[in-house]
Amino acid sequence: MGGLGKRTDCGDARYAGLEVAWSSDIVETLETTLAGGWDFAVAPLVHPRYRRPAPSALPRGTFQPPFTRSDLLLTSSQWGSQIVGKASPWIDCDSECAPLARDSAAALQQELAWAAHLGLQAVVLPLPATPLRGANYARILNHTLGGLASMALWLRIPAMAPGAASSADGAAAADGSSADTAAAAAAAGEGPSSLAADPWEWWNQLRFLCNHHPRLGVMLELGADLPSTDNLERWRGEPLKAVVVPTSVFMTNKRGFPTLSRRHQDFLADCFTRGVQVVLSGNAHHMPPEAPGGNAVAVGPGGAVAAAAAAEHPLRLYWEYLSFLFRKLPASSEQELVEMGYRDYLQSPLQPLQDNLESQTYETFERDATKYTTYEEAVYRCLLDRVPQEEADSRVTVLMVVGAGRGPLVAASLRASVRAKRRLRVYAVEKNPNAVVTLQNRVVADGWEGTVTIVPADMREWEAPEQADILVSELLGSFGDNELSPECLDGAQRFLKPDGVSIPQAYTSQLQPITCHKLWNDVRAYDDIEHFETSYVVKLFKFHPLAPTQDVFTFEHPNRAHCIDNTRSIRLVFECMPPAGTVCHGFAGYFDAQLYKDVHLSIHPPTHTPNMFSWFPIYFPLRTPFYVPQGSKLELHMWRCAGKHKVWYEWAVTQPLVSPIHNPGGRGHFVGL
Repeated sequence: MGGLGKRTDCGDARYAGLEVAWSSDIVETLETTLAGGWDFAVAPLVHPRYRRPAPSALPRGTFQPPFTRSDLLLTSSQWGSQIVGKASPWIDCDSECAPLARDSAAALQQELAWAAHLGLQAVVLPLPATPLRGANYARILNHTLGGLASMALWLRIPAMAPGAASSADGAAAADGSSADTAAAAAAAGEGPSSLAADPWEWWNQLRFLCNHHPRLGVMLELGADLPSTDNLERWRGEPLKAVVVPTSVFMTNKRGFPTLSRRHQDFLADCFTRGVQVVLSGNAHHMPPEAPGGNAVAVGPGGAVAAAAAAEHPLRLYWEYLSFLFRKLPASSEQELVEMGYRDYLQSPLQPLQDNLESQTYETFERDATKYTTYEEAVYRCLLDRVPQEEADSRVTVLMVVGAGRGPLVAASLRASVRAKRRLRVYAVEKNPNAVVTLQNRVVADGWEGTVTIVPADMREWEAPEQADILVSELLGSFGDNELSPECLDGAQRFLKPDGVSIPQAYTSQLQPITCHKLWNDVRAYDDIEHFETSYVVKLFKFHPLAPTQDVFTFEHPNRAHCIDNTRSIRLVFECMPPAGTVCHGFAGYFDAQLYKDVHLSIHPPTHTPNMFSWFPIYFPLRTPFYVPQGSKLELHMWRCAGKHKVWYEWAVTQPLVSPIHNPGGRGHFVGL
C-alpha cells in the first residue's frame, strides 16, 4: 500500500481512503482509486436508492433479483483490504411508518450479512434518522456484532450538529452523509436541546445500547466549522477509527491549491498521531494550475512537485495535501519510540517482594538515564548539606542503597560523591540472588573495591553493622506506594541514624477520572470480575481526562511515628471539566516523589519529569462505565488496606451513581508482603 507516507510510527494513520459513489463497475472504480494514491475505497454495498421490500412482505414464490453486484468481481483479498462498505442511507429501523421500519430492518441485516460474507474490514453505518431514537437499530446491530469475527462497524457522526454553525455542501453528502441525516433528524422535531444538538450524545446512546461492543467504532465527519477544542478532545478516549474530510471544507491558497484551516490541520495531525485513518469525500472543487511553459512543472502543497497523476485523478491534489500534512508531523522522539509498544497495553504491577525481577526488566529500567541523573542530583545536594567543606576529607558518609538491583543507584551515588568531593562508604542491599551476581562483578569491573559492600539480604531482615547517614531506594510504583515502598522503608529505617535522610523523603499519589473505551474493553475481554478489580500499569494513549488530578495518599520517610499505620482512606469529589456529557471508564493514577528538598521525580502530568519513562500511569477500572452529565460532580472513595501478608486497594463511586466496592478484601488483586 502506498499510503500517506512510509512512516510506521503513527499506527494505521498512514492509510487514506476515498469515498466513492455507487458504480456498477467496481473493478474500474477501485483501480482508479488506488492509482490516485488511496489505500482503500469507501463504497456503497447496495445502490443507495434501491429500497427493497422485506422478504416477509412478498408473496411466497416471488422472484427477487440480486440486490447488489457479484462478489466475483473482486478477489477476497481486495474485498478484505481495499473496500470499506457503506450501508444504505434510507434505512430507518425506528421509523413510525411500520412498512419502512420493517423493510429497513431486513435491508440492514441483509447488507451486514453480505459485508461479512465478503470479509470486509469495516462497514460504515448511517446515523439513525432520529439520532436519540435508535433502539431498534441498535438491537439489529447487536445481533450482527454478536456473530462477527473480524469485521468492524463504524457509525458515521458529524463533528458538529447541523445548525450549530454555518457549514454545508451537498456534494459530499449526495448519497446520505451524516450531516444530511442529522439535519433531517433536527427537522423531525428532536429540538435544540443540549443532548439533541450534541453528536457525541448520539454516539453514546448507541454505544450503551450495544453494550460498549469493541467492534463498534466512530467515523467522524468534519465540516467547514469545527466544534470547540474541548468538544473535539472528548473523542480522544473513544474508538475513533476514521475521519471524513469533505472536499467542501478545503480553502484555496494563493497558488490555487487546496488547503485547510489551521484548526482542521491541528485536529488531523492529532488524529494521525493516534492512528486514525483519513477518508476524503466529495467532488473536486480545485483544479491543478496549468504548468508553465518549457520544462517547468506546477508546484504543489509545501513546495512539492505536483505529480502527473493530479491530471489523471480529479481528487489527487487533495491526496497530495493530506500527504503533505502527514509528512509535516514531527518525528517521534526516542522516548516515544520506546513507549510505542506499551500504548494502551495492560500490565499487572510488579510484585517486588514476592518475585525476583528478570534481567530484561532491569535492563528496561536502566535505559532511563533521567531517573538516575535525578537521583544523583538528590544525593549530591544531600552530601553537600550534611558534610561541611572543612570536613570533606575527614568525614565518611555511610550510604545504604536498599533494593540495589544491578547497581544503577550505587553508580549514581558514587558519581554524586565525586561531584560533591565528599567521601562515601556504600552498602548495596539486594535480595535477588541473580542481581547480586551482577553487583559482585561490578565491584571488580567498575573499581568499587574498598567503597561498596554487597549485602545479599532482604532489607527488612538484615542487621546492619552500622547506622546510615543516607538511605537511598527506588521502590516506587506507578501509584507511588503500590509496590510497597512504605512497608519496605519502614522495615529498613531502623538502621538509619536519628538525623539520617531517606531518599526519597516523601511521595504523593494522584487520581483523575478518565474516558478510555479501549482499555475498558480490554479488561472486559477477560470476562470475569477479578480483572475489573485489578489495577494495571499502562501507557495511556487513547484516553481523555474528565477532571484535574487530586492528591490521594502521602507517605514520608523516615516515619518516626510510635505506631506506624500505612492504611489510608480518602473521599475525592471531582468537578468534571468536559463542556457536555461524557463517560467514565475508570481512574488514572500517578505519583510525585520528593527525593530531596526540591529535587523531584514525577509522572504527575502537571509536573512530569521531562524525558523520564521508567513509570507509566496506573489504571483502576470500573466494572460498569457510567454517563457523567455536563457539569456534574463525581465522588470517589478509595482505601489502602493491609493484612498480615498483603496490601490492596478498594475503590467505589458514590456520585453521580453508586458502584459496587471494587476488590473487597483484596479478592481480585493484592500485593504480597
